[in-house]
Amino acid sequence: MSERGGAAPFLAGALGRCPNCGEGPLFAGFLKVAPRCSSCGFDLAKADSGDGPAVFVIFIAGFVAAFGILVTEIVFRPPIWVHIVVWLPIAAILCLALLRPLKGLMIAAQFVNKASEAGRHDV
Repeated sequence: MSERGGAAPFLAGALGRCPNCGEGPLFAGFLKVAPRCSSCGFDLAKADSGDGPAVFVIFIAGFVAAFGILVTEIVFRPPIWVHIVVWLPIAAILCLALLRPLKGLMIAAQFVNKASEAGRHDV
């Protein structure tokens, strides 16, 4: 699975696996990237997804929560506390559930596109 093309690195990244071999864990914690793959030894220390995953999570979870709030308000017209009790936990759970897979996808995209850190140190 060490080919740099196809969907294998993206699937591995989304599942929290090394995008190079698909076997070793990509993360050493919830969102901390492991320094090296324990299976193939691939250097993961340079992988930096930045704020990209958080932006996508905000767009996806925000759309789902805003759409749900809107539909709930139009159909049922509940008091505001119902929206807070129902939609705030849904949005929080959705954010936490999406953040790790999207970070893995962003790191896999860096791997597939052979991206390196921005900036040159030899200038």
